[in-house]
Amino acid sequence: MSSLQALANVAGALASGAIEIVDLTAPLGPNTPVLYLPPDFAKNTPAFKMHKISAYDQDGPWWAWGWMELGEHTGTHFDAPSHWISGKDVPNNSTDTISPQTFVAPVVVIDKSKEVAANPDFLLTADDIKAWEAEHGAIPKGAWVVLRSDWYPRNVSTEQFLNADENGPHTPGPSVDAVKYLVEKQVLGWGNECVGTDAGAAATFDPPFPAHALLLGAGAYGLASLVNLDKLPATGALLVVAPLKIVGGTGSPVRCFALVPRG
Repeated sequence: MSSLQALANVAGALASGAIEIVDLTAPLGPNTPVLYLPPDFAKNTPAFKMHKISAYDQDGPWWAWGWMELGEHTGTHFDAPSHWISGKDVPNNSTDTISPQTFVAPVVVIDKSKEVAANPDFLLTADDIKAWEAEHGAIPKGAWVVLRSDWYPRNVSTEQFLNADENGPHTPGPSVDAVKYLVEKQVLGWGNECVGTDAGAAATFDPPFPAHALLLGAGAYGLASLVNLDKLPATGALLVVAPLKIVGGTGSPVRCFALVPRG
């Protein structure tokens, strides 16, 4: 089959509904939860704000528009390698230099929702990933790997989403050995349903924040605050994610979705 015919088949399947588009993006607005770091450790990103320019009024009689105030890593967002010190010298490490060839890629979904329901501090291990591969096949090079935790219904308030107490946030994510294994597999990126790609306790790991330090340092990418991963199959879907082409951008809010065969 020629590449032209293959593309025509995809277009036909989209038109007929044989391929479903699943939205993996949380709404972006003033109630979008954002990460809070200790004030003595680092500055924090501001909450999302939309400022009105005009709304069919004296400031613009025929149109409505506004301007936004937000951080690069707000809501469902993409982490470029330059986001972390380990990726600062990676080639093509910012959102304006990343090849669009990577914006569409296979995605594999590792479902640990039951484990997370029992333990919000659940850590995905390398053994967990290998067990998944034994059942579903090897994770292909250049694929996205995402953790289904069913955490996304909490994405209605910062308190529920961050799930923090006096000991810090309690959210699921990957262990250090899991991230090292994904780097060995040469994945395109790693995605999580939580506010960031790392677990809530990741500041205490060695190295700290391994999904950032190791994956971004290897030139891979991150996705955070994903939703609807429970609507994806373990394999067989395509992930579409395109960050804004921000000059020197370390990341970007995204509209992320998956192409999923029905049935």
